[in-house]
Amino acid sequence: MRLGVFGGTFDPVHLAHLIVAERCREAARLDRVLFVPAMQPPHKAGVPTPFERRVEMLELALAGSEHFAVDQAERERPGPSYTADLLAQLASRYAGAELFLILGGDSLAQLHQWYAPERIVALATLLVVARPGSEPPDLAGLRQRLGLAAEAPLRVEVVPAPLLELSSSDIRQRCRLGQSIRYLVPRAVEVYIHERRLYRPPEPPPPGCPS
Repeated sequence: MRLGVFGGTFDPVHLAHLIVAERCREAARLDRVLFVPAMQPPHKAGVPTPFERRVEMLELALAGSEHFAVDQAERERPGPSYTADLLAQLASRYAGAELFLILGGDSLAQLHQWYAPERIVALATLLVVARPGSEPPDLAGLRQRLGLAAEAPLRVEVVPAPLLELSSSDIRQRCRLGQSIRYLVPRAVEVYIHERRLYRPPEPPPPGCPS
């Protein structure tokens, strides 16, 4: 099995996530792509939306897809969500599968700053999502920054993807301002966010009620 691994906060999942995953699935001939929401990303400050909410939004977004699935591997993991530990867990669970880690070009440039990056490149092929017109990755420089020996594995595939200026933080901001998120997230996710008033300030109490 050729198994894609797409980690992130997904707070919320949006259409660019799905487009990137589909481009990677097609380009690398992946049998399945696992969307793995992080419990607590080590590189992001603050507390994300509760894990269960983010899982429910992912399940709504991926409903009906035969190639995409939500994996809750991070649910019971203590401490920060480290990619190296996740890949080791998936390699054990899916014995014999070939793992492909989906990354943005900016993440690849910072990979040497991640926890145990040498374990990451040993466990998975890196699928690097490239913006149109971007320079190819400097693999020699990456190998040097990671401190890899010449014989150590470093498998990188570049996947061209459309330029989409769309981010979860922008969507959360639009929700806070009461602006539309139509066509930025799947319709079922939009309804879920609206019904549960996610990312909005709490409603003030009615007049005369204690705050």
